[in-house]
Amino acid sequence: MTVASQRLFDISGRVACVTGASSGLGRAAATMLAEAGAAVVGVARRGDVLDQWKVATGGKVDTVVADLSDRSAVGGVADAVSRPFGAPDILINAAGLNTRQAADDVTPEGWDATLALNLTVPFFLAQALVPAMKTKGWGRIVNFASLQSRRAFPGGIAYGASKGGVEQLTRAMAEAWSGSGVLANALAPGFFPTELTGPVFADQALAERHARQTCIGRNGELADLAGPLLFLCSDASAYVTGQILFVDGGFTAK
Repeated sequence: MTVASQRLFDISGRVACVTGASSGLGRAAATMLAEAGAAVVGVARRGDVLDQWKVATGGKVDTVVADLSDRSAVGGVADAVSRPFGAPDILINAAGLNTRQAADDVTPEGWDATLALNLTVPFFLAQALVPAMKTKGWGRIVNFASLQSRRAFPGGIAYGASKGGVEQLTRAMAEAWSGSGVLANALAPGFFPTELTGPVFADQALAERHARQTCIGRNGELADLAGPLLFLCSDASAYVTGQILFVDGGFTAK
């Protein structure tokens, strides 16, 4: 790789805000960006776990403890994540909730909580952070979509509705803000071992069935997200916006 091509993927000096940074894909994303040279602010509810991540990661990282399911807190979170290193250039919306309620058992409370965290918060947090990105003429928003943005799974009606919304939200963000240099895309992971997918991987037969559904023949490993994430957060994706990148080993290709 030439020096010029290396610079395409260089995010050193950028400031990133990652929600859901205490565990799972959010924690993996926050760690990857910090290792790539970004100053990273991780946001989550569990302060003790965030503290453990901060110690383990080292580098230029900080944390904000917040309950993002409370929409009224979003403005305060936007201010808080801008204090340690300045206004974020990169926003990763990775916080998520999956109640796994069957359609006949979905409660209004479960439905509202799922859509609030998975769909509402990503928009309003982005809305609060985008003005500073516009001022710089450079920004990256990476939402987390899902296989369930396109596929239906048992017990996933609320989650699937929210993630289908994330796909369209990403396109709408791109339409609204790309002209100001703020690009919006989404990653749609396949099956990765995280707290959220714990029930899937606890059932070995189910996990193996999902692995066979992929073209590659295995479920995801967290390291598989590093390249796609870095691409969408860097100048390498300067002409890519409004897109959903499925990192699923070819699950949706079959």
